[in-house]
Amino acid sequence: MQNMTGIPATSSLFGAQVLLADGWAKNVRISWDKAGLVYKIEPEATLGRNETRAEILIPGMANLHCHSFQRAMAAMAEFCHSQTDSFWSWRDLMYRFVAHLTPQDVGGIAAFVYMQMLQNGFTSIGEFHYLHHQRDGTPYDDPAEMANQVIVGAKTAGIELTLLPVFYAHSNFGDIAPIPSQKRFVHDVEAYQNLIEHLRQNNPGLTVGIAPHSMRAANPAQILDLLTANPNGPVHIHVAEQLVEVEACQNHLGARPVQYLLEHLEIDARWCLVHATHMDASEINGLATSGAVAGLCPITEANLGDGIFEGPQYLQASGRYGIGSDSCVRIDLCEELRLLEYSQRLRDQARVRMAPVGQHVGASMYRQAASGGAQALGQTLGQSPDGQPVGTIAPGNPASFVELDSQHPDLHSRKADAILDGWIFSAGRQAISNVWVKGSQVITNKKHVNIIELTMNYNSILMQLLTRMDQ
Repeated sequence: MQNMTGIPATSSLFGAQVLLADGWAKNVRISWDKAGLVYKIEPEATLGRNETRAEILIPGMANLHCHSFQRAMAAMAEFCHSQTDSFWSWRDLMYRFVAHLTPQDVGGIAAFVYMQMLQNGFTSIGEFHYLHHQRDGTPYDDPAEMANQVIVGAKTAGIELTLLPVFYAHSNFGDIAPIPSQKRFVHDVEAYQNLIEHLRQNNPGLTVGIAPHSMRAANPAQILDLLTANPNGPVHIHVAEQLVEVEACQNHLGARPVQYLLEHLEIDARWCLVHATHMDASEINGLATSGAVAGLCPITEANLGDGIFEGPQYLQASGRYGIGSDSCVRIDLCEELRLLEYSQRLRDQARVRMAPVGQHVGASMYRQAASGGAQALGQTLGQSPDGQPVGTIAPGNPASFVELDSQHPDLHSRKADAILDGWIFSAGRQAISNVWVKGSQVITNKKHVNIIELTMNYNSILMQLLTRMDQ
């Protein structure tokens, strides 16, 4: 069968209830091409012979921010050393941990992490990858030795990857030299650009963005050099995660971090400002109107004691956002959204904060995070032929879907947006039955095809890592 453009229908899926870009529809056939992109949607269709049927089908979620290697240190920092434990003391442990990682460790951990993400409904990942060199800081013969392992991990798991190699040059504002424990991260601008070009040349089809780590690790001139050399593709940066960082930026650059970026650089839809936790009213409105995405990681932000993002004001200004797993201390799509909403309620002592009046909050958050996350990862940005937003089931977008279990007690008999409320606020990941990434089924009956192999390999890596740390 062909559609009017003559593109062959290489595969299709039938959904009884499907969340499309313009709302819920019944009995929908979705067809995609050999590249795994949707090209035809037929509502009110009839189930074809031997055609796969899904009961509740929603677009897959983009995980816009991840340091996959940190999954292996999950819960290692939950011992109280003093009443002043903070993000900065957690970071010291992370530095000690990262010193022991090999390229093979990085690849095996990534594959396990990405498998867990798929089982949770994430169908794409933005890897904020800053581990580049050997333990003593010497570059590998292949500058992409570590990055290549992340790519292998994504392919092994079957997730769609946007790779965001991190530029890291300083330990703090004022161009302070990196400390010894940061030497595996560090590049100058020329070496970093060589890495970017190497990755793009050797991985056709892979989206490779740029990621100045933060304003304390990359000065304004370096960020501008990177932008000049990379005029297209995603741009991600950590910003305003901690109050100490905001104060240091004011002292050295004369402005708050988000304020400085907005005033001195062309912040637009390419950009993802990760965390953006501590913004004043002017920064909130400026970021919202820029078209950039705020990259929110509620579980990690809570774990590290970062603070609470100002959600209601940002939404009132039509701000875009997505969610990420960041440190991967826990990988749980529903919990990221649930904690985002609940943190607003706790701060404001009120209910239903992350949705406009008249909308279901779970459904509203899911739509916004799916769209914002896909934008941040550069998924057909602005290229959907029907003008549909990214992160939706629409022609031109990836054929990446999540099927929810219609018989789960928290979803049974629910319809339309109430389904997503029941899933996010009650059922959780146990209600995910099947997952497709660009047309390929990667989760079947709630399990990844390689779950045993990937888990055993991860366990072996973890055992060896902990042994090396104890020596």
